[in-house]
This record gives sequence, structure tokens and C-alpha cells, in this order.
Amino acid sequence: MSIRIFATGGTFDKEYDEITGTLFFKASHMNALLQLGRSQLSCKITTLMLKDSLAMTADDRALIVRQCKDAEESCIVITHGTDTMTDTARELATAVGHNTISNKTIVLTGAMIPYAFGSSDGLFNLGSALSFVQTLPAGVYIAMNGMVFNWDNVRKNHDLGRFEVLYQ
Repeated sequence: MSIRIFATGGTFDKEYDEITGTLFFKASHMNALLQLGRSQLSCKITTLMLKDSLAMTADDRALIVRQCKDAEESCIVITHGTDTMTDTARELATAVGHNTISNKTIVLTGAMIPYAFGSSDGLFNLGSALSFVQTLPAGVYIAMNGMVFNWDNVRKNHDLGRFEVLYQ
């Protein structure tokens, strides 16, 4: 079984410019994360974009949906910025509901701290997403903090810096 990883940017892939004190994108860190985690999985990585999720447009989300639809793999992990991850999950779930995408397990994940900082939660979240995508039934999910959430029962708690269920 091969897993498709779509990188879209977000905190996962941000770099820090020590001169200006700003975060920016240079390249995806997915290969380095898989090597660091000593992954033995067969993964195909495609960088769709390197954007902060707050800068994502409807066209960007349509591209993500289209790429998931066209992917040969039935297991897909999407690395995504956490601020609008639920918006993209909704678009994917709508496509699943309209049978545009069917029989695929799609797990979105992200990071609160950039990989480049060395203390990122990204490695743990990616590992969790890779595990969940292999075991969950077809559908759209969000994996953060070692937990998996249905796409429509999760929110980012900005005060606590974590994802949580909306209702039990």
C-alpha cells in the first residue's frame, strides 16, 4: 500500500529569517520528517503549494480536492496550516458526499510549531496521521495531538493551542 502525501505549506514548512524575524517558505520538509521518523512506509510526496492557510483561496482548495480525486492512492495525508484546516476538510467532505471523491481515506494534519524550530509537534502529528490513514474507513479526518477527529466535529482552540471535539 502506498500513501500519497500532499504538502500545502502551513506551519509545518515555515522557516525563520533571523534577520527580519519573519517566517517564510522555502521548501517542504516532508522528506526530512519521514527520514527523521525512520518511516518504512511507501509514500509519494507532492507539494501542491507552500502557503499559510490564512492565505488559501477557493482555487487552492479546489486544487487540493482535484488532486485527491485524481490520486491513484486510496490513503491520502494532507499537511496543512491549522487555522483553516477545517475549511479544507469541509470542501473535501463535500466532494466525498457528491461522490467526486469516493473510497478514499483523507487525513489532514498540521503543526503549531515549525519543523525548523526543532521543537515542533509536526513529526508526532505526521506520524499519527500516517497511522490513522491506514486504519480508518474511507472519509475525511483531522489528526492532531495524537488524536483523530471527524472533519465536522473538531475546532482549533486558539487559547489552548490544540484541536478539540465540538460535541460528544
